[in-house]
Amino acid sequence: MTVRVIPERIGPYLIIRLPDTISAALPSRGLVMAEGELNGTPYKAPLEPDGAKGHWLEISAALAEQAGAAEGREVLITIEPAADWPEPEMPEDIMSMIREADLMETWDSLTVKARWEWLRWIRSPASEQTRSKRIGTARSKLSAGDRRPCCFNSASCTVPGLAKSGVLLNTQSLPKK
Repeated sequence: MTVRVIPERIGPYLIIRLPDTISAALPSRGLVMAEGELNGTPYKAPLEPDGAKGHWLEISAALAEQAGAAEGREVLITIEPAADWPEPEMPEDIMSMIREADLMETWDSLTVKARWEWLRWIRSPASEQTRSKRIGTARSKLSAGDRRPCCFNSASCTVPGLAKSGVLLNTQSLPKK
């Protein structure tokens, strides 16, 4: 699937909202690992759900530089679901909990996709207090043998600062600088 889109900025994030036709063709309303090209530059990255049956892609600073992508400048993106999932970059506080609780063997036995789900569930609250509570809950659940977080809307946007009530912010509704 190839489409022309215009990246936008929400806070420090440069993102591409995928057109509905592209999101509808993906295998899930939740997180989908994708690969393709952005202005001819190869990438592999998660397509995050937007909480409204669509998806968005964060353009990393390195990819933006290599592909010449910038806010408001049209880009050509090719998107295909990826067969394999790269390891998520886990924050140190989560990995410290796993090591301190002697859960590395359990953690390593999870699928990569399950580790992504734990990351998304833990990072989703805007409050540090709630996030810390989720790390404690994850410790208990993993210790009890749970392989995935429970009661989690996998189609919601889970990046604090980009979402309100699990829905990706609309840049038109943000206050002007």
